[in-house]
Amino acid sequence: MIKFLAGFALAIGLALPALAQGTYQISPGDALQVEVLEDPSLNRTVLVLPDGTISFPLAGTVRVAGRSVAAAGQALASRMAGNFAVEPTVYVSLAALAQREAQIAAENLISVYAVGEVNAPGRKEVEPGTTLLQLIAEANGLSRFAAEKRLRLRRTDPKTGEETVFGFNYRSMGGPDSVSGSMVLMPGDVLVVPERRLFE
Repeated sequence: MIKFLAGFALAIGLALPALAQGTYQISPGDALQVEVLEDPSLNRTVLVLPDGTISFPLAGTVRVAGRSVAAAGQALASRMAGNFAVEPTVYVSLAALAQREAQIAAENLISVYAVGEVNAPGRKEVEPGTTLLQLIAEANGLSRFAAEKRLRLRRTDPKTGEETVFGFNYRSMGGPDSVSGSMVLMPGDVLVVPERRLFE
């Protein structure tokens, strides 16, 4: 049975009584700390994407929005069960709550996101003109699980809602199927770093 640790100190300094009771429902933009008892190398912080999902090694894409942290942990454990002799023990806690619009004080900054196999995923408030490589630096670099040749920058046109996906090869820093690391970010851009495949 997955327990939520009462009194957990939220990164943005908020204390919500409902969290201690396990009644808080996960929302897009929240950051979750996930720990796998049987394999600590999988432990990491993950960001809940705008569509309500997270990506986690051995589990793939899992919808967690609207669930409690306990339910999210159980969903991850079920998806990962096939990779262990017995279903793993997965602990999920809140690392940070999604920032609400009223809390964004620095109007001169833009919001971008780094998700997947980076060392510090989440929402990043950066200056206009920040580049793709600088965002990776803001995320403390790629993790050892990262598929360095298959990074994706997802950009949605705020007027039409149309999404464009740009490929980026971190190893070559460009190429025929890759944008440049000096590509300037736009508000709402999401850098997705997938997990590398076997022998990749």
